[in-house]
Amino acid sequence: MMAAMETDGLKSVRMYLTPPSHWVSCALESRELLTICLKKLKSSLTKVHLVDAGFIWTEPHSRRIKVKLTIQKEVQPGCVLQQVVVVEFVVVSQTCDECHRRNAKDFWRAVVQLRQQTTHKKTFFYLEQLILKHGMHNEALRIKENNDGLDFYFAAKQQARKLVDFLLAIVPCRYKMSEKLISHDIHNNTYNYKHSFSVEIVPVCKDEVVCLPRKLAQSLGNVNQLCVCTRVTSSIHLIDPATLLVAEVSGSLFWHQPFMSLCSATKLHQFVVLDVEVEKDESSVAGGGAKSRKHLLASVWVQRAHELGSSIQLHTRSHLGHLLQPGDIVLGFDLANANLNNKDFDDLKLHNQPDVILVKKFYNRQRRRNRRNWHLKRLEMEGESKDKDDVQFEDFEEDLEEDEILRKNINIYSDPGRARIDSDVDEDTPMITLAEMLQSLQLEQGAEMLTELIVI
Repeated sequence: MMAAMETDGLKSVRMYLTPPSHWVSCALESRELLTICLKKLKSSLTKVHLVDAGFIWTEPHSRRIKVKLTIQKEVQPGCVLQQVVVVEFVVVSQTCDECHRRNAKDFWRAVVQLRQQTTHKKTFFYLEQLILKHGMHNEALRIKENNDGLDFYFAAKQQARKLVDFLLAIVPCRYKMSEKLISHDIHNNTYNYKHSFSVEIVPVCKDEVVCLPRKLAQSLGNVNQLCVCTRVTSSIHLIDPATLLVAEVSGSLFWHQPFMSLCSATKLHQFVVLDVEVEKDESSVAGGGAKSRKHLLASVWVQRAHELGSSIQLHTRSHLGHLLQPGDIVLGFDLANANLNNKDFDDLKLHNQPDVILVKKFYNRQRRRNRRNWHLKRLEMEGESKDKDDVQFEDFEEDLEEDEILRKNINIYSDPGRARIDSDVDEDTPMITLAEMLQSLQLEQGAEMLTELIVI
């Protein structure tokens, strides 16, 4: 009874087909695989009694499965004949429907279009790290990068909806859904749609100067209308540089009372600090909001970097009193020479407008790059990487070094291959400690380690 049977299987993931269209994942010489093989022999075993079944070892790459069967049959009354039979199965490679759809890049049923109308991609880089950490990209067929956002393509609407719910929970955004009819079967009344989710993130990024509407500023604890965005997570975090009052603007509140940024992080100018005078903490005003304990209020006299040595000096109140020293370089927004088209800013009185708003302290970029011994993982996206994106991603890495709260939810991996140079680096230069890093394990290294263990 030697016979050669055929089973359709997927070699890459070890999945085997059980007719008509169900695929079962099972390892070699497992009970599940033995069950599939015996089902193939069901019609041949109707006239005999199966006593025992087991596998005979074969090379995994031989594409052969041998099953040893012990069968019995009553040939005469009171006389039973027992025989051992070896059945050989040939494994034939075949692609399942799901893998076929994944390999066809143009096949998709839902797309999530993520957009943000800003000049900097800091929020997108933050989202990218959170998506990698939680594995929200695993079900995506492909990811395409555009000038103003990302496109995620999925094979099912439920997978796209899962990503949209994830985005709504981690960043302030809103979405619209649309669908397009592809085909319709009038016989069984079934419809085939393609679904599109358009997700819009608030047009505000970290280190941007914003002008709040007057009613919104009053509802947030009587903060000044001119504020600095310290970070964008599940809400927009703002700080008043003149009073240290902090406020959070949720996504629903922003879309109800929207506001735009006056100056993006890419348009900040350099100023040289001439003198710093720390101010005493004033008593809280009735109806005022909470104050930041991390920052220190100070009166700062600065001079534009290109006017260094002249008699022109600018005075402002800043929340960076704990960082600035005479001679430091700071990035700020020059309101005195700015030409703005903003309705809320035009309604401000002249005595409420400072000459300059200081945003962040400037550190030597080359020195920070030399001492950086860590790296971040990136998504595999279609589209060529641009030099502009590389510069903006380095700005995001510097923000992670400066903000401990921002990097708390991100996986940072140590990079022993980077040479760490500590010479000529200021002690107050922010950096990420080794305790906050994770060890990056490469698959090739893991396979080599596993091979050594097997040999031992």
